[in-house]
Amino acid sequence: MLKAKEKAKVIDKFKVNDKDTGSAAVQVGILSEEINRLGEHLKTHRKDKHSRRGLLQMVAKRKTLLSYLARQNQETYAEVAKKLGLKVK
Repeated sequence: MLKAKEKAKVIDKFKVNDKDTGSAAVQVGILSEEINRLGEHLKTHRKDKHSRRGLLQMVAKRKTLLSYLARQNQETYAEVAKKLGLKVK
């Protein structure tokens, strides 16, 4: 789980307007941050199967949101992917 200050930083980085807290781009940013955090956890705790399942669920949700972004607005998708360092379709 991200702390409130860390989550606010991620929201500021990906928001579209001032009141944006739940757009697909923001959700992808938050999920990516949590995925990175959980990946670090799993490097030290290799046998934590429950956390690994949660990680896979987050990756699947991020993939779904990214495909939605790609369908709706290709420019926003490319911008978000560039910020995260992901490959662009």
